[in-house]
Amino acid sequence: MRDILPDEQKYIEKILRTSQEVVDFYGFKRIDTPILEETELFSKGTGQTTEIVQKQMYSLRTKGGDYLTLRPEFTPGTARAYIEHGMKNLPQPVKFYSYGPLFRYEHSQAGRYRQFHQFNLEVIGEGDAVIDAQIIQIFYNILSELKLKNLIIEINSIGDPQCRSYYKKILTSFLRSRESLLCPDCRRRVRENPLRVLDCKEEKCQKVIAQAPQIIDHLCEDCHKHFKSVLEYLDEIELPYRLNPYLVRGLDYYTKTVFEIFMEEPQKPGQEMMPRIALVGGGRYDNLLKLLGGEETKASGGSMGMERVIIALKNKEIKFPKETEPSVFLAQIGNMAKRKGLKLLEEFRKANIEVAESFGKDSLKAQLKIADKIGAKYTLLLGQKEALENSILIRDMANGKQESVKLEKTVKEMKKRLKK
Repeated sequence: MRDILPDEQKYIEKILRTSQEVVDFYGFKRIDTPILEETELFSKGTGQTTEIVQKQMYSLRTKGGDYLTLRPEFTPGTARAYIEHGMKNLPQPVKFYSYGPLFRYEHSQAGRYRQFHQFNLEVIGEGDAVIDAQIIQIFYNILSELKLKNLIIEINSIGDPQCRSYYKKILTSFLRSRESLLCPDCRRRVRENPLRVLDCKEEKCQKVIAQAPQIIDHLCEDCHKHFKSVLEYLDEIELPYRLNPYLVRGLDYYTKTVFEIFMEEPQKPGQEMMPRIALVGGGRYDNLLKLLGGEETKASGGSMGMERVIIALKNKEIKFPKETEPSVFLAQIGNMAKRKGLKLLEEFRKANIEVAESFGKDSLKAQLKIADKIGAKYTLLLGQKEALENSILIRDMANGKQESVKLEKTVKEMKKRLKK
């Protein structure tokens, strides 16, 4: 976990501003769910046999005996909120976006942290393939608006529980015949959830996975038709994609469409090395809401990793508008001047005029040095004499000329000068 310092905040603000502008157009509304939820929500929703639940969740037991978990992802919490607040009675589908911190016990590497942030989209209450394509399109648009190039969508269908059950038997048989070639985790996965083997990044397992039967060859008619429609929509809107028959995503609730978006670009010398990690990932989850106690409700969604996008933006050396410094600096000497200055500063705030100051410094020389550094056009000088006379000196920093004006007329006078 880490601190996010001011220099990085500008990246977060840019990503958020761009993302919100895009999703506003598509009619998404913000939802914020609690950072702490009941552990069962994730063990039931995300899946008992997933890496997230087995290895990566931060869980605790309260004094009252409740088992709680820091949210490792947004989708189960959003689905719970949909059920809990009776949102099935709203016009369907409902479209949500979320932003905030998530927590997973991750191995430290570029773009991965144990407290990380995501921008998340959910569309609940619609099963049409066009929704899957539109979610992919929205995330692609966000990344494009951020001036990221060479984006590629990887996509697959993992079917529904019926055709997946048949495929699991075929896959299990294949993996058992090669079990000795798999890593210890994958040998366990073969027994518990063989689909998770396809998600393994170990090199030795990758060699086995490359020869494994593909789920796309074993889809039922409905799942095949749905996937074909998604691809036709992507073709129509001319988004670049490639089929990845071994893409399954590491969450148990997915059905049919799963996707990830990568940026494929050669690394430049001196850039922060970034492994091949998806900037965006998501898919359809038609059975999750029923699993959590709601009615059968079709849904689809995806998440964008903020830290990963920030690395991509830094590597692209994205330019930010230069921050403008205030044109006015307020200098003061003595306690009475400080009190008058504090009140004057508030009048400037209400007039929407930016003013820099350094009330903690008593040396006029030190304050004028700051005024020079920020390139202030005018310095307001408020000393003991001016404070007693309810006046202030306005110094033009370009020519050094000074003029005394009444304190109550300072804001009006500065408005006039700044307009010129």
